Amino acid sequence: MSLVGTQGVPGAPGGSSGRVVVLGATGFVGRHAGAALEAAGHEVLAVARQAAKTPASWQFCPMDLVKDGPAALTRLIDAERPVAVVNAAGVAWSSSVGVMRQGNQLLVEQLLAALDATSWQPRLVHLGSVHEYTPQPAGVLLAEDSPTRPGTDYGQSKLLGSQAVLRSAQEGRTNAVVLRLSNVIGSGIPPGSLLGRVARQLLARPAPGEPVTVQLSPLRSSRDFVDAKDASEAVVAATRTPRARGRVVNIGSGTSLHVRTVVDRLIAASGRAVRLVEDTGGTVRPAADADWMCVDVTAARELLGWSPRRGPEEAVRDLWEAAECSV
Repeated sequence: MSLVGTQGVPGAPGGSSGRVVVLGATGFVGRHAGAALEAAGHEVLAVARQAAKTPASWQFCPMDLVKDGPAALTRLIDAERPVAVVNAAGVAWSSSVGVMRQGNQLLVEQLLAALDATSWQPRLVHLGSVHEYTPQPAGVLLAEDSPTRPGTDYGQSKLLGSQAVLRSAQEGRTNAVVLRLSNVIGSGIPPGSLLGRVARQLLARPAPGEPVTVQLSPLRSSRDFVDAKDASEAVVAATRTPRARGRVVNIGSGTSLHVRTVVDRLIAASGRAVRLVEDTGGTVRPAADADWMCVDVTAARELLGWSPRRGPEEAVRDLWEAAECSV
C-alpha cells in the first residue's frame, strides 16, 4: 500500500477532527465531498483506481476494489483508523448493465467485505441515488419509504448496492448510513450528463456572427437538482450524526425544476448566443408522458440537521466557470 501526500490539514483550527477515506475521490461527487470534509477539519485519504490531480493536502492511495479485492482496503483502514469511509465510487449511466453492476453492486460488496475484516469500525456513508425509487406521478414526493422498483438498469444496480449496505447495518456488521442523492450539479459535472453535454457544446467556436448550436433530446422532464456543495455538506453531517445509523436519508433540493429551465440558466451563465435544437432522434414520446421528480428532505433536516442552502443559479454558475477554466 502506497500513500502519496501529506498528513494533516494545514491551518485547520484545533487540528484534525479525524481521517476520512473517500472512495472515488477523483470523481465528480467524490471531489466535492473531499473538499467539504477537509473544510470541516478532516484529513482526506483519497482512494481511486487511477491517480488524478488532487489537493496537495490529501493523501492518495491507488486501489481497485472490483479488480483486486477487499484486502488492500482492509489494511488501509486498520493502519489509518479513519473515523469514516465515504463511498462516492461507482458507475453512472452506462450502456452496459454488466459495467453498472460491477461498479455499483460488486464494488459495494467488496467494500463491505473489507469492513468485515477490519479491527476498526468507521462510519460508512454510502452514496446511493434517488433513481433507486419507483418513478412517482407528478406532485408525489420521493420519501425514504417510497417503493423501490427502479425503472432503469442504473437505478437497479444502485439499489442492489444500497440494499447490501442496509442489510449489513441491520445485522450489526457495519455502522452505516445511505444517502440517496438527487441530481447533483456543480463544477466538474461529468461530460456525459445532460448539463455536461450542454456545457461542452457551449464551448464550441462557431463562425463569426453565428450562434452556438446546442442540440439535445427533447427537454420534457422535471427533476430535483441539488448543488454539489450542498450535497457534500450532507456527507459531512452523515459522518458525524449517530441518529442516522442504519437509515436511508434522501438528499435533494426539495423542489422540482423543468430541465429546460436549468438548461436556459446554463446558457444564460455562458453569455453566449445560442440556437437550441431539440431533436427526437426519430423516436416519439407521448405528449402526456409525465416525467417528474422531487425529493422530500424532511428526514435530512431531522436526522442530519441538514437543509439545502444554494439555488440552481449558483450551481450552474459554478459549473460554467469550471467548464471555461478546463479549456
